[in-house]
Amino acid sequence: MVMILPLLLINACRDDADRDWTNPEASFKLYDTTLGAAVLYPTMDSNPFILKWDNATTGAGSYSVVVSSTEDFTNKVELAKSETTTLNTNIAALNTALLQAGFSPYSSQNVYIRIERGTEVSNFISFPVTVYPVNKPVITNPTAGSSLVLDAANPTGNAITFAWSDYTYGVNVSYKVEMATAGGTEWLLVGNSTNAKELMANNFDLNEIATKLSLPINVASNVDLRVSATSTSAGGTISKVSDVVTFKMTPYKPAFVNFYIVGDATAVGWSDSGSQLLFNQNEIAEIYTYLENGKSFRFLGQQNWNGANFSLNDPAIKDEYKYFNTWSTNLEPSGDENIKFTGNSGMYKVKIDQNAKSIEVTASSVPTIPSSVYLVGSIQGWNADAAILMDQIGDGEFEYTIAIPADGEFKFLGQQAWSGMEWGNIHTGGNSGFLGPNGDNNNIKFPGTGGLYKITANVKMGTYKVTPL
Repeated sequence: MVMILPLLLINACRDDADRDWTNPEASFKLYDTTLGAAVLYPTMDSNPFILKWDNATTGAGSYSVVVSSTEDFTNKVELAKSETTTLNTNIAALNTALLQAGFSPYSSQNVYIRIERGTEVSNFISFPVTVYPVNKPVITNPTAGSSLVLDAANPTGNAITFAWSDYTYGVNVSYKVEMATAGGTEWLLVGNSTNAKELMANNFDLNEIATKLSLPINVASNVDLRVSATSTSAGGTISKVSDVVTFKMTPYKPAFVNFYIVGDATAVGWSDSGSQLLFNQNEIAEIYTYLENGKSFRFLGQQNWNGANFSLNDPAIKDEYKYFNTWSTNLEPSGDENIKFTGNSGMYKVKIDQNAKSIEVTASSVPTIPSSVYLVGSIQGWNADAAILMDQIGDGEFEYTIAIPADGEFKFLGQQAWSGMEWGNIHTGGNSGFLGPNGDNNNIKFPGTGGLYKITANVKMGTYKVTPL
């Protein structure tokens, strides 16, 4: 479809009182032309844009067709040259020239067009037009080859402010900042901004990205950065991706983080405030807990959805949730956030190695939840045959109130005998609050005062606590 049609002739003659004496007098006539559509779209790129004018009265050489955002043509851009009194170009060329003249994408502005040859100029024509973006963002910070050393002592502090140049848009534009290993194809999201042409990133978040990219600790590694701009108007959505900037980033060994398990595959359900903390010893976080077949879970870095979330480093998972590089065969991605447990329902040991970014789920030596739990220890003479039956207060949860002496030690049994189910402090003797089953426990040691204490064992969640009364 031809978008430009010759229409009314501009009256080049003006009364002296109306003449703008800052502009030169028109020497020849440019015929008025109106766009078939005031809003331009990329789908119109090949549509013709035609201008016609009378021959200049004097001089020789090519005609120059210029456009400007102002009537005085102070800042003008050449649209094209013509050897005749006709210009046949297209919408793509017009759109590009208008952008060069400072027009903002998606913002309606008047364009002024005139013809020049030597010292002679035509009258101008003007009409409103809305242009679309063509050029991509240009990253200005960091610069290629620069270095960024992440600061372990200031994890929440700003490590760098990524910056780029781009148009001033007449609509909202969404920017996405992404990072990859140099030459890599797996791009991880650093962050988003709307309209703002910069993004602050702290040391912790960038170090997490470095970990997901498997960058070596305390080594300056080349990484690629790109910025994409996405804008939407009535003509559709346009996305432009910047050229890649490669710079060096040095990550640090992170402080070990806390992991809270949550999900309908677990004993706590999907309550973030009820998510269960794992037992943490340096790089190893673990717990003996219940998992249900065919349901899902993930880990939080706090008892709140807002903050760190940890799932599998799988293409199906959201970039900001990717963490575990390896996982046991009874785990698989679930949606774009969670981990699905595919083993049989029962008690399992969940073990996370933060250095290796691995998670392993293995069956507990006591795979079922007991129907009864008994208390045995120095508080009753370590007599398993006379172990004290605890009161059941929930699914796998039991409690009992008893006096505890200064050298108090005890365990939990699933029967009034040493042979069978048993739970104590995970791994070694102590008072960690976490249970370990047969083969991975020792005495719970609690220095009481001789007064009464409520002892609670939640075998299903793998925890215990002692509360003074």
